[in-house]
Amino acid sequence: MATEHGIPKLRIVEPSFDSPLTSVIIDLEKLRDNRLDSKTHPGIFFQIKHIFQLLESLGSARIEGNNTTIAELVEKEISGSRNDDEIIGDDEINEIRNAERAMDFIESRIKNNSKIDQAFILNLHKIVVENLAREGSRNPGELRFVDVGVGAHKPLPYTNVKKHFDELVDFINQKKQKKYDLLITAIAHHRFAWIHPFDNGNGRVVRLLTYAMLIKQGFNVKMGRIINPTAIFCINRDRYYEMLSQADRGRDSDILAWCEYVLKGLLEEIHKIDRLLDRDYLVQKILMPALDFCLDRENIMKREHAILKSSITTDNMELTASDLEKIIPGKLPSEKSRILRKLKQKKMLVPVKEKARKYIIHFKHSYLLRGVIESLTHEGFIDKEFSIKS
Repeated sequence: MATEHGIPKLRIVEPSFDSPLTSVIIDLEKLRDNRLDSKTHPGIFFQIKHIFQLLESLGSARIEGNNTTIAELVEKEISGSRNDDEIIGDDEINEIRNAERAMDFIESRIKNNSKIDQAFILNLHKIVVENLAREGSRNPGELRFVDVGVGAHKPLPYTNVKKHFDELVDFINQKKQKKYDLLITAIAHHRFAWIHPFDNGNGRVVRLLTYAMLIKQGFNVKMGRIINPTAIFCINRDRYYEMLSQADRGRDSDILAWCEYVLKGLLEEIHKIDRLLDRDYLVQKILMPALDFCLDRENIMKREHAILKSSITTDNMELTASDLEKIIPGKLPSEKSRILRKLKQKKMLVPVKEKARKYIIHFKHSYLLRGVIESLTHEGFIDKEFSIKS
C-alpha cells in the first residue's frame, strides 16, 4: 500500500492486462466512441432523458435517507407542482429538485475535455444543499472547517481538507492517455468520499461529480446517450458503503475492486438504457404498454388511446390533423382541431416546435407518465422495491 505520511497516496492503480476490470474498461471505451444512430424522435428522447434525470436525483437522495418514492414524485410531475423554481415546504422534494438543477448546471458547463475546477465543485455543492433543513449545510459552497464523523469512517481533520481537495482536483484534470479516464473517475469518486470535504451533502455531490466526469470524458448526453450512474449505487446502498469501506484500506487490490464495482455497474447500466434508443423496442416495450396501462385505468379514453398509438407508430413519430382521418374518419376539420386541442390541454400531445402543426406524444407532465414508469419498471429499468415507501 503506497502511503504518504500514513495517508493512502492518491494515484492511478493499473489493473493487469488479463483482469476482468481491463475487459470492462475496453467495453466502455467502445461505447464512448460509438455514436448511437437513434431513430427515436429527439423530442421523445429528451422526455426519456428527463425521466432518468428524475430517477438519478431521486436515487441519490434516497441513498442519504430521503423516503420519497417514485410514485409520489410522478404525481407531483403530473400535477405540475414541480414545474417552477419556488421553494416549497417539502424538504425531501426540494432536495430532489436541487439535484435536478445541479444536473442541468453540469450539462450547461461541462463538455468533452472541460476542466472541472474547484469553483465548479463548490458551486455544485451550493446548488445541492440550497434551502434545505435536514440535508442542508451551514456553509453552502464552502469546504468544511469542522471535524465530522461518518459511521465507522473518520474523515480527515478539517485542517487537512483543503490540501487533499486541491490534490483531488489536480488528479481529476491531469493529462493522461484516454485509457486511464475511467479509472480516474472511479478512484476520484472514492477519494472525494474519503476526504468528505463538506459538512453535509458529500454523497450527493460526489455522485453528481461522477456524472460530470463522464461527460468530460466524452460520454455524450446531449443528443446521444442517457447516463444514470447513481443506479449503480442506489439499488443496494449497503453494497455501495461496503465497497467504499473496502477502498478505504488503500491497498491496490482494494482500489481495483472498487473500480471494478463502479465501472462494471456503469457498463451494465449503459447497455440497459441504450435499448431505449432503439425505436422499435421503445415503442413495443415502453410506450405501447404505457398507453394500454393508462387505458385500463381510465386515465385516457379509447379514442385518445387510438390517436396516441398512431402518433408513435408513424415513420417520424409525429402526428398531424390529416392523420386523424384514418383514426376517426368523417370528422370536420373543426372537430379534429378540437380533439387535438383537448389532447394538448391534457399535456398528452405537444407541437414539435412552437406554433407547428405537427405533434408528438407527451408524457413528461401528463397522466401518461404513470404508464411509462410502469413499463420501465416491468422491463427492469427501475427496481420494483425502489418505488415502495419504507
